[in-house]
Amino acid sequence: MRFSDETLLHDYHPPESCENCGGPLKYKGIGEYACERCGYLMYDDYGIVRNYLEINPGATTGMVSRATGVKESEIKNMLREEKLEIRQDSRTFLQCEGCGKSITSGRYCESCSKLAVAAARRKKEKEALENKKDHMFGISSELSVGEEGRKRFRRNDE
Repeated sequence: MRFSDETLLHDYHPPESCENCGGPLKYKGIGEYACERCGYLMYDDYGIVRNYLEINPGATTGMVSRATGVKESEIKNMLREEKLEIRQDSRTFLQCEGCGKSITSGRYCESCSKLAVAAARRKKEKEALENKKDHMFGISSELSVGEEGRKRFRRNDE
């Protein structure tokens, strides 16, 4: 499993209404939308790129961008989000953000992914512990000493 950063998730320009009849669209999955009135299919940027790659499986990012009109940066985001994957026989590659190793999709290679997941888990545990400390009442780590270092309270038998 690869590390996933929620800040990477992008909106791939979903169509707003049917270009055939103007009717409302319903999301069908994998970038595909169907008109509720006439059944016409439309696609967001991801669906357009996915369809193009099904017909042209060895296409580079630049080729896909020129053919579909989807920006190269958006296609790279799709690769980083693991919506797409670079073929093993491709001369194109992504680099792991941790170590620079060549990868086919995502942000990290398998090794760095494990480290990133472990670091995120430690950070979450630390934040939970800090939050727990902030909500503790009646407990103080500081000792209270009376005037001139004497005890503030005495037992009844003293």
